[in-house]
Amino acid sequence: MRRTALFAAAAALVAGVLAWPADAAPVTFVHPGVTVSKGQLDFARSQVNAGAQPWKGAFDRMMASKYADLNRTPKPRAVVECGSYSNPNYGCTDEREDAIAAYTQALAWYVTRDERHAKKAIELMDAWSAVIKDHTNSNAPLQAGWAGSSWPRAAEIIKYTYTGSWANSGRFATMLRNVYLPEIINGSNSNGNWELSMMEAAVGISVFLEDKTSYDKAMAKFRTRTAAYVYLSSDGDLPKTVPSQNLDTRDKIVKYWQGQSTFVTGLTQETCRDLTHTGYGISAVSHVAETSRIQGQDLYGTDVGERLRQALGFQAKYELGTAAPSWLCGGSPKLGLGPVTEVGHNALANRLGHAMTNTETLTDRNRPAGSNNLFVAWETLTHGDNPG
Repeated sequence: MRRTALFAAAAALVAGVLAWPADAAPVTFVHPGVTVSKGQLDFARSQVNAGAQPWKGAFDRMMASKYADLNRTPKPRAVVECGSYSNPNYGCTDEREDAIAAYTQALAWYVTRDERHAKKAIELMDAWSAVIKDHTNSNAPLQAGWAGSSWPRAAEIIKYTYTGSWANSGRFATMLRNVYLPEIINGSNSNGNWELSMMEAAVGISVFLEDKTSYDKAMAKFRTRTAAYVYLSSDGDLPKTVPSQNLDTRDKIVKYWQGQSTFVTGLTQETCRDLTHTGYGISAVSHVAETSRIQGQDLYGTDVGERLRQALGFQAKYELGTAAPSWLCGGSPKLGLGPVTEVGHNALANRLGHAMTNTETLTDRNRPAGSNNLFVAWETLTHGDNPG
């Protein structure tokens, strides 16, 4: 494996801190610690400053995006109303993209040390924390999950690395606790990518708030949903289910799995819907696993890591052009996985040494990974071959 040498020292260090259950809150939270760690940020910064690829190209792509614009004007709303497929869309795109912009500006600050970017991130976070009160309509939980995944990533970098002041950080924390967390913490019985994104946000928010109770609740829901989202042959004849959904017959399960009645390792609950929504679920799984690792745990060493590895490899094979058999999605899966492979590939192939040929090929092909404009952004920069 061409990247293995970078990771030996880091793996040894990580092994020394994996001392408590993989789904319990840490004794002391690590900051910055939502999806990306200080060590990862330092590595990315050093590579960009050295002009090394793919990180310099990834940074340049980020800086050329609308999210890095120092003239960006935030567009907060008191009530964000999002219907199915964001129809109606009253503040949905604005909220998601302002949250991604805050994270982008925080990354730009870290790499460049140009405090204009830190101040812009703060301006975006302050604008929303001063105004927003609620999310409404049918997509409210998913919307809160998507935006709520990006906000704490930005906030962690600014609060724990920016040397200037952020006077309204407490108000921002109150926003996360009172507006976002209640919308997401109790989960969803919709398609699995909903609850996975919601738990990603809940875990990230819990880290920023240092809320161990919410962290444990979110992590427990995440573990149950991940097991019900990605099938392994060891699960038995039928996929695992979330008890509250009462999927208690084969017919109900097949219907929930988009009519797919043949179950093979790596298949997800939404593979036969389309790979784009599947990518949302896979990405959220990787983000929570990465956050847990930063917090001193090892979800990658549990069934979560195995399900993530198999899901990535299975979807990547068809995304790369392998013809689907007739029993899979009627022989015509809808492609479009998105920029979602870097975090899982880095953790599982580079750090743990698993062979992931299809995932690696797809990851390399898609570099530098950009943003899906929902909750994924710049992961070649932050996680590509990153030993931190």
